[in-house]
Amino acid sequence: MCPPKDSTADDSTDEVSSTLLELLEGNDQHVAGLEDDYFDGLQSKQRPDVVSICCSDSRVSQEGMWALDRPGAVFTPSNIGNQAWDDHEGERIVDGSLLYPVHYAGTEAIAVVGHTGCGAVTAAYQVATGSDLPEPVGVGKWVDMLVPVIEEGLESDLVDTEDETTGDSLEEFEIVNQLVEYNVDYQVSFLAESDDVPEGVDTFGFVYDFHGVYGDGQGRAYLVNYNGETKPSAIEAMLPDGHAGVTRSLLY
Repeated sequence: MCPPKDSTADDSTDEVSSTLLELLEGNDQHVAGLEDDYFDGLQSKQRPDVVSICCSDSRVSQEGMWALDRPGAVFTPSNIGNQAWDDHEGERIVDGSLLYPVHYAGTEAIAVVGHTGCGAVTAAYQVATGSDLPEPVGVGKWVDMLVPVIEEGLESDLVDTEDETTGDSLEEFEIVNQLVEYNVDYQVSFLAESDDVPEGVDTFGFVYDFHGVYGDGQGRAYLVNYNGETKPSAIEAMLPDGHAGVTRSLLY
């Protein structure tokens, strides 16, 4: 005699299977679309052009924003708040996922990519202005590491919290977007000062804008920091012709 069906298990499967099926079907399409030589030259080694430390936000595609459809181009660590560091016994160290391709795969460029409306920066701003750290601890840890950056930004002359004309307080969203850029600059500076990042490695800071904060379009990764330079006019002067408008700032 066959054991009775567990209707509870079936119901549970029905509830969760749609996401799994989407993943499986998506991978089927991925496999079907690959050319035979797709992984040629990459199956035994990698040499990514850049390592991109990006916010984990699902709306920010680390490869899609650069229109990359080939493997091996970008090493893609991420965390909430695009933080270039980790905590080791109370000391800030460069995140190992960022350092790995630089030290072991010949990568000579780092991109720090923040984005408009960042939830981690928003949470850190709220903590800096009186709220409790979010839970669980694994989330609170990363927000807590951002809080000193946000506090420094708020105390600086770069981040406006009031309307210059009316004196009214700015909306949280407007303040947060300035702090997003401030954090990107801070992470770039942290990397520049670290002995773990070899000389000659370029570091770029971007803010991915899907709200139209920096301009009229959406999806532009604005170059806000080029090896420590933050003024848009100076950055633009370093770039070849044809890249006007790719560098803007909410701070400078």
